Amino acid sequence: MKKAPARQRKPSVRTSKSAPAGRNNARRPDEIEILVNCSSRETRIAVLEDRQLMEYRVEREERVVGSIFKGIVQNVLPGMDAAFVDIGLERNAFLYVADIIPDDATDNSPASVRRSELRRRKIKELIRPGQELMVQVTKGPRGTKGARVTTRISLPGRYVVLMPEGNHVGVSRKIEDRRERDRLKRVGDALVPDGFGLILRTECEQRTEAELRADIQFLQQLWSQVLEQAKRLRAPAVVHRDQTLLYRTIRDIFGEEIDKLVIDDPEEYEKVSLVAGMVAPKLLDKIALYDKEQPIFDHYNIEKDLDQLLEHKVWLRSGGYLIIDETEALTAIDVNTGKQVGSTSLSDTILKANMEAADEAARQLRLRDMGGIIVVDFIDMESADDKKKVLDHFEKVLAKDRARTRVGRISSLGLVEITRKRTGESVTEAITHTCPTCEGRGRVPSTDTVSVWIEREMRRRLREPGTAFYVECHPAVVEALIGGDGEFIEELEHDLKRGLYIRANVDFEIDEFEIVGGTIEEMDATHMGYRRAQVLEANIRRSAVEGADKAIGWTDQGFYVELLDGRDLIGQRAKIVLQDIRRSFAVADVIMSGRRSG
Repeated sequence: MKKAPARQRKPSVRTSKSAPAGRNNARRPDEIEILVNCSSRETRIAVLEDRQLMEYRVEREERVVGSIFKGIVQNVLPGMDAAFVDIGLERNAFLYVADIIPDDATDNSPASVRRSELRRRKIKELIRPGQELMVQVTKGPRGTKGARVTTRISLPGRYVVLMPEGNHVGVSRKIEDRRERDRLKRVGDALVPDGFGLILRTECEQRTEAELRADIQFLQQLWSQVLEQAKRLRAPAVVHRDQTLLYRTIRDIFGEEIDKLVIDDPEEYEKVSLVAGMVAPKLLDKIALYDKEQPIFDHYNIEKDLDQLLEHKVWLRSGGYLIIDETEALTAIDVNTGKQVGSTSLSDTILKANMEAADEAARQLRLRDMGGIIVVDFIDMESADDKKKVLDHFEKVLAKDRARTRVGRISSLGLVEITRKRTGESVTEAITHTCPTCEGRGRVPSTDTVSVWIEREMRRRLREPGTAFYVECHPAVVEALIGGDGEFIEELEHDLKRGLYIRANVDFEIDEFEIVGGTIEEMDATHMGYRRAQVLEANIRRSAVEGADKAIGWTDQGFYVELLDGRDLIGQRAKIVLQDIRRSFAVADVIMSGRRSG
């Protein structure tokens, strides 16, 4: 067997050099590419502008934003002009009075006017406890807050957004040409179905009436299916789930300004090509399959940029740096000159640092998908002209952001307040969880994230000789790798075509792991000293899987044991008898308790 390497963990960026700071985004990049990395446990999507990573999204489970639920009103709070609705999630959803379409809303006034009227109405006049409502999630659960919902359903298509029970036609503000706006307004007025509202998206610019009609008809059919599903289901229940991250990307981002979309999964490539052939045949030639041995994100050299997503400090090319602090209430970005000393005057040095920081701050907002209130603390500038230059430049680079942003003035203290539309967790929140050691004052990678890192590292080493891998990592990561009933580890062994021997090391931090290659024969001889019906002692612990109420056993060698009982013995050392043995785990019965384990 190969000699064990030094303990490994996901590297941190600690040098004063980093990826190039954000470029001037006022111009259109020469090349925009979308990279899609698919695996059985997650989908990752990266948007590159001139080969620089600008946006990143990850999906590991079905998201709720955009999904439609049939819910039950739990309680109505007149003092908050709001209600809480049970839609089947962990926490009740929040419904504000202005987001309710009343039963008597039959007037032809614009939706914005009706909203202002609703704010003056009493919420008890609109809904009551126990009432069933069909609602759509507009903001996902975050921190201690539940999802935010509305009864104003909207169904987004590639070119239009269809709004059941709406009554107006709007055109995207990003379409600036007056003639094109007038043309689309006329087409929208002609095509909008009775009883529906319509918003023509940016992507519908220069599209024909036939293309828009096909999109509207598809959404009408979808709405009919939603209504039929709602009739059959009993509340609380999900009636319609929004599409996956990949298909939302095709729908919302993949347009004529994109030069290439590269997917590393043949099956998803075929599906995307089929969809694009129906809705956007002109873009079909821009879709490519990545089939090289090297992982796609390694090939494009962007994994190092993704490592920075977990960094508190982001270095600038000139030697300055940003400090980024995300909280539930707001995000603070502090600009520092760092090692930047300049060569002319102090005011020029500060101006240069702030201009570069504006580029990188705008990039980080997109890259981390931070939303809500953001405060950027630029270095103090005395010159009013310098303040105007920085603010104008900041607004220009933010104009590239697809999310809606508003920028305030620079205060006398050099602070700029920004609001950026938030729909759910930021990328950092999605791939980390609260640190159990510091109780929320910092972040550490989640067990799922570390398990995916391990899986990715094993894939990189498949070209090495051998038929097996021995992996040593934190106990909670072992559980994440193995999965319930060994589901994940068996699928991974089949996928990698290698025998996998996973063991826990209680001395490892959550993001530490070791991987050793070898043969199955060597690994069996070294790490499989177990047999069926064998009796041995194990430390009984509570499962680290969130929401799992079960006991598990750990042998002194770090071998994971799935117990058929034993919840009463958590925290003790007990004798167990092995019933079924695999390379990475076993199933056992508890036969007697022993002493209290330390």
